[in-house]
Amino acid sequence: MHPWDKEKTVFVTDNANYYYEVMSFGLKNFGATYQRLVDKIFKGLIGQCVEAYVNNIMVKSNSCDHIKDLEAVFEALKRTNMRLNPEKCTFGVEGGKFLGFMLTHPGIEANMDKC
Repeated sequence: MHPWDKEKTVFVTDNANYYYEVMSFGLKNFGATYQRLVDKIFKGLIGQCVEAYVNNIMVKSNSCDHIKDLEAVFEALKRTNMRLNPEKCTFGVEGGKFLGFMLTHPGIEANMDKC
């Protein structure tokens, strides 16, 4: 969060006044603000080798350049000081669930659990 925006997040308690140091998920328009940040971080990669929606990031590749694509994504994350939760990361899969859809090698399919 930008330092000049912190004062806009002030909340009052009986003991003191506090403000957020980082963006809180409870703030109004958080989703749109965070999505703009993700779009800015991965500019040039989205649609090419990355699909990203808020905090869901998928690196895709049809060629042998998947390692280079991962390096580009990790470099973008490192450049902006973003971190990943290793417990939620999955590597080396050919398909799976993403945003409620099933991703397979041929393409995107409906998730039968939701039909």
